[in-house]
Amino acid sequence: MLYVLIALFILGSVFLFNKKRIIPADTGTDRLLGGQFLEEQVSFYERLDAGERNLFRNKIKTFLSDVVITGVDTTVSAEDKLLVAAGAIIPIFYFGDWKYYNLKEVLLYSNAINRDFQSSEGTERDILGMVGSGYMEGKMLLSKPALIAGFSNKTDKRNTVIHEFVHLIDKLDGDTDGVPALLMQQQYLLPWLDMIRQEMEKIRTGDSDIDVYGYTNKTEFFAVAAEYFFERPDLFKTKHPVLFQKMQAMFAVEKHPA
Repeated sequence: MLYVLIALFILGSVFLFNKKRIIPADTGTDRLLGGQFLEEQVSFYERLDAGERNLFRNKIKTFLSDVVITGVDTTVSAEDKLLVAAGAIIPIFYFGDWKYYNLKEVLLYSNAINRDFQSSEGTERDILGMVGSGYMEGKMLLSKPALIAGFSNKTDKRNTVIHEFVHLIDKLDGDTDGVPALLMQQQYLLPWLDMIRQEMEKIRTGDSDIDVYGYTNKTEFFAVAAEYFFERPDLFKTKHPVLFQKMQAMFAVEKHPA
């Protein structure tokens, strides 16, 4: 009798384990991927040719199978999932089979986020996005309104989700410092730092149209400049031709992304 109970327990455990690992097809995202959603919402996708669009959609599916997107005091729609995934794919689209091995879950909040990782009502500096560290390692926190605004406003050069995924890329060499060593050959690191210094000084003096938040530090400058590069490539190339070329090489964009 004891052996029978042990056998039943083992079988039950295996069943439950396998049941937990089953990932059902997300018919909502599949439906949207088969329609015009990405073309209407994502400027980067709109600029791609037919073959590249197919690749972009496949990369989105892979991302969504690898990373969990969880709502915090809000629901997560199929549209939300695709926008998060699009923001993840845009900066690494030309990197082949790249995966975010340093990310397991995206937490989507109903509002901006405070330092206690709760939705903020504006009593302190609101956080629109954050890459987790410490006990939050492997997680990304995003404000749902900021996620939507980043794609709905196609002229403001800002996109919070792209910003945060660029931080993740920056972090892969061990330091989130605005110097993505994995994307640059060693001899270009010092010229890059010098360029950042010059561009930050232009922001300080009001001689640059790069978002003033880029003056915070080198880390934020890199992420803010990347937002601009991917959101408004034509304007970025016109206003910042040398910086454009540096970032074009950094993100392996072999052709003008416009």
